[in-house]
Amino acid sequence: MWTDVHRRTAERKGLRYPSDLSEAEWRLVEPLIPPAKRGGRKRSVNIREVLNGIFYVLSTGCQWKALPKDLPPKSTVYDYLDLWSWTGRWRASITSFT
Repeated sequence: MWTDVHRRTAERKGLRYPSDLSEAEWRLVEPLIPPAKRGGRKRSVNIREVLNGIFYVLSTGCQWKALPKDLPPKSTVYDYLDLWSWTGRWRASITSFT
């Protein structure tokens, strides 16, 4: 049942897009993100923005090429989703909340 507390918690005000991660959501998800590979170049992409891009596509159903320009490039967002899906990280992360 929705209460005033639940409504305030689920409120999406102040976010760029309704699908963006809030600070509280990011604190839950951040520990689940694997670190960058050792020995290579430093990760130059903002992983939170990559997740915002993934959630934008999943929530709107838009085509990858319609991803807004203020999010990382579609190839970067898609490649991270593909990598995490292939390694099972995506499924493990999502099912840990259920």
